Amino acid sequence: MSAHSNCLGIRRRDCLKLGLGAALGTGLVDLLRLRGTAYATETALRTEAKSCILVWLDGGPTHYETFDPKPEAPSEVRGEYQAIDTKVTGMQFSEHLPKLASISDKLAVIRSIRHDQGNHGAGNHYMMTGAPPRIPVGCGAFVSFHPSFGSVTAYERGNHNGLPAYFSMPSMSRSGGPNFLGAQYAPFVVADDPNREKFRVRDVALPGGLTDDRFGKRKDLRSLVDKLPRIAEKAAGDPVNALDEYYQQGYSLVSSPEAQKAFDVASEPKELRDRYGRSSFGQRALLARRLVEAGVPFITLYEGGWDHHADLFNACRKRLPELDTAVAALIEDLDDRGMLDSTMVCVLGEFGRTPKINKDAGRDHWSNAMSVLMAGAKIPGGQVIGATDRAGYSAVDRVLSPENFASSIYRKLGIDPDKIYYTPLGRPTHLVSDATPISELFA
Repeated sequence: MSAHSNCLGIRRRDCLKLGLGAALGTGLVDLLRLRGTAYATETALRTEAKSCILVWLDGGPTHYETFDPKPEAPSEVRGEYQAIDTKVTGMQFSEHLPKLASISDKLAVIRSIRHDQGNHGAGNHYMMTGAPPRIPVGCGAFVSFHPSFGSVTAYERGNHNGLPAYFSMPSMSRSGGPNFLGAQYAPFVVADDPNREKFRVRDVALPGGLTDDRFGKRKDLRSLVDKLPRIAEKAAGDPVNALDEYYQQGYSLVSSPEAQKAFDVASEPKELRDRYGRSSFGQRALLARRLVEAGVPFITLYEGGWDHHADLFNACRKRLPELDTAVAALIEDLDDRGMLDSTMVCVLGEFGRTPKINKDAGRDHWSNAMSVLMAGAKIPGGQVIGATDRAGYSAVDRVLSPENFASSIYRKLGIDPDKIYYTPLGRPTHLVSDATPISELFA
């Protein structure tokens, strides 16, 4: 999929103009150089998910045209698509999600999450962190009042095999950062397209023309320079000393066989790559599976362009099959490899869409109802959790909050949602204000 903007026309690169680049995802050197301080108490929860792949559909995907169709509603509500039966009796999806429908026995669909943040900035923050914004924010705001799921997981889990603990591809959601945890826990952003023939991740491969031997010699030369008296004395305030650790970590990543293997998407069989779909999103989903295999605990697949105020039905006819193909392939591939029980897959955005189709053949922002798809991590499949009313206007049965969703994510990852963090200024902050998880997600 190509780069997309929301209803305000804001793209990820615009955040750099606001001076927020460091907070919104980094390259390798910046990620390692920037650090913050955070404090947390220890917890000993059962870990059901070693990793989480969060598919973020930025803009607010329509629940009507995905996982909560309303075939009996009036035409101006139900829309143009037909509802189709899934493998599970009584569970219906949109007609453009047949592959997910065929594996619905592996899926849990939550239809009853609702909140009161009906703009992109606030809704994004609420669903990415489990914490509502502390002050009113605009629709286009890049909000960071609380650390995101990925950053908290990176803080709690740490990295493995020379790989960062938190990845986001191809960019980062506006509230997907670390806040007070510090930029060390921002995601490593893989902006490169794995669907391209010569896919190469910036900062994870040696520069062209630089052989392993020359790279090793440069490292040896740097080691000799570090032994000079000026540096060896470790003079207070000398910025050279502060770089040593970051360069060492960067060297570890570039020279790590596990890191190089994880990014080698081209080594996958052609048939499997085709199964995921030869699209940027499909190949990123495949790359996410490889990162899970390498031990990365949190990966966000960011997909913009779901803010359909106009021409919704034509747009979704193109986009939904791609989503259907990639997510179904990811879940089946994880299952085939015996990895699904230890990997959680979540598909969501910041809110749902309005019941009534507007004059431009679109739907507008609507936080009274939304759908979230979940699979893996021993989540009981073949179930629908909660319900909206006959017209999809509002969640009416088993009404849940973003806090309940966040608490479930953390508990699956073995992180106590009720723990208290302390900011660098000493202010106590609950990870989630309501630590009650969604009980149906736990066997």
